[in-house]
Amino acid sequence: MESDEIVAFFTKAMDDDPDLSAAIAAIQTLIEFIKLSSADTLVELRERLKRAIETVTNTDSSVTSVSSGCELFLRFITLTALDQTDFQQCKKIMVERGKVFLETVASSRDKIAKLAVPFITDGATILLHSKSRVILHTLVAAARANKRFQVYVTESCPDRSGLEMQRRLHQAGVPCTLILDAAIGYIMEKVDLVMVGAEGVVESGGIINKIGTCTLAVCAAQMNKPLYTLAESFKFVRMYPLNQHDLPNEFKYSATVLKSNSDSELLAAHPQVDYTPPAFITLIFTDLGILTPSAVSDELIKLYL
Repeated sequence: MESDEIVAFFTKAMDDDPDLSAAIAAIQTLIEFIKLSSADTLVELRERLKRAIETVTNTDSSVTSVSSGCELFLRFITLTALDQTDFQQCKKIMVERGKVFLETVASSRDKIAKLAVPFITDGATILLHSKSRVILHTLVAAARANKRFQVYVTESCPDRSGLEMQRRLHQAGVPCTLILDAAIGYIMEKVDLVMVGAEGVVESGGIINKIGTCTLAVCAAQMNKPLYTLAESFKFVRMYPLNQHDLPNEFKYSATVLKSNSDSELLAAHPQVDYTPPAFITLIFTDLGILTPSAVSDELIKLYL
């Protein structure tokens, strides 16, 4: 597969299923890449896979989750010894391992919803930020469990992704009110808990998520409201940022913006994500279990050993 074919396959996967996360679409793309690869050795295939991952991360998708998900995928399919003399047989085994990995990560949302639903009590008022597929899945599960609750969701400028979240919640029969991003301080006193997704969970237990999450978290902490993060384990990132400046530009800006602007011009561009320190996060719900922010580093070690 050439670069344009990789991008086309990845884009089609995203377009065909709006509920599909960018990381899972990227993994599907890599499995297809292995099937069609003309590489003759394992080393060559691995290098080509790395270039394919770079191609996918250069699209205007969630670079944070795509890069972490693809890195875990690459480790999963190549870490165990391939005791085969026939390279075609090795490729077949890698594809099978890839499918197993895909099935595992695809079930993450169900596991997270099962853990998080008990924390949503009858009559609760929940504040959300932007659009999160795993939070949507969890709230729909809570509604099906006959729990009654009210949801506020931020508009989430500049792309106004909160509008889509509101629409999906209304479709599921969940009462939802859209609020301005600037209204979080006004509405915070009414809410019982705050839920946010994450594009990446870093080693410190902090999160990388849609711009405005840090502001929301600071406000929630000041008003003593619990903030719960819901994120799949394939979004765990081997990175230890101390502040916003430590986030790579590849995470903060889209590929289109990076290509069309110099470093000095990026100062005038709007970042897509920000970093929320672990001090503002109460619990992290993952398919590995319910974690405190301090426990994330231990889970990262287990994932990458």
